[in-house]
Order: sequence, then structure tokens, then C-alpha cells
Amino acid sequence: MSQTVHALFPCNEGSGAELLAILKEALVDTRAFDGCESIEAYTNADAPDDVVLWEKFETRAHHEAYLSWRVETGMLDMLAPILRSELEVTYLDNHADV
Repeated sequence: MSQTVHALFPCNEGSGAELLAILKEALVDTRAFDGCESIEAYTNADAPDDVVLWEKFETRAHHEAYLSWRVETGMLDMLAPILRSELEVTYLDNHADV
């Protein structure tokens, strides 16, 4: 079963559009990363500078490897100036029987 991941990027006021522009290029590599099944970008309708990625990876380990790669390549450090707080990653378990 796939691992669903919710990643919240809480951007500084007015920086949501800047993050989306960065992600437009960066997510090309994400989609090609081993284990990535899908990734979609959203903004909070009531707080447009909160950018959310809704991700599906084969396993949590695949996503953790991806996240480590992003840290190693400096992506998160590069985003730090436009974020008002740290990236929040939540791993979600599906309850299809509910």
C-alpha cells in the first residue's frame, strides 16, 4: 500500500507564489525520484501563503530517502528565507474500511 504524505510549507506573507514557482521546476525531479507515485501542489484557500504538497510514495522509506536527498542537496536550506516556520511533514495511514 502506498504511503500518503502531507507536506505543509508555511511561507512568509506574500511568498506563497514564489514557492510555487520554485516547486514548478523542483517537482520535475520529485516525480522522477524512486518510489514517487504522484505529487500535487495546493494552497490554502484561506491562507494562500500556506503551500501544501499531497504526495504518494511506494513506501515511507522511499519518501524518507527523498526527503534526505532534498536536505543533502540544500533545497530546504534554500527555502528557509521564504518560510515563516519549518516544513511540516505528516505521514498518513489510509483506513479504506471506514
